[in-house]
Amino acid sequence: MAVPSGFHTLQPYLIVRDAAAASEFYQAMFEGEERIRLPTPDGGIGHCEVQVGDSALLLADEYPDMGYKAPPTLGGTPVTIHAYVDDVDSVTARAEDLGATVLDHPDDRFYGDRSSRVEDPFGHVWIISTRIKEMSEEELLAEIAKMDP
Repeated sequence: MAVPSGFHTLQPYLIVRDAAAASEFYQAMFEGEERIRLPTPDGGIGHCEVQVGDSALLLADEYPDMGYKAPPTLGGTPVTIHAYVDDVDSVTARAEDLGATVLDHPDDRFYGDRSSRVEDPFGHVWIISTRIKEMSEEELLAEIAKMDP
């Protein structure tokens, strides 16, 4: 078995400054459930898994001396995580109520999704989307061609 039960080929693994708080935030934001938490001897979290829909979101506290650094330590994040949800508007509102900063409010996008963009309290950036229209590659290229350069 190459991929463990309950996992997909890829899943995000987020390094944060407070994995316990992050787990609570992501559980509330995505209506997920923590499925495992492995503490470290110093009281931190060395590994945590939050079930979000059919995916696992993996978390750990930062340990800069080991090379595990959270976005604030790095001065931001170069990675954006994309999550599909049933209702982008309610998830975005819930994220904001929980302390996330809404960078782009939900809006219907040319590529067939209703999407928003938020930065969570731990410095990670998320695109949150609900698919509203399936589009072919030709349709997407036609929409892109209409855009101003």
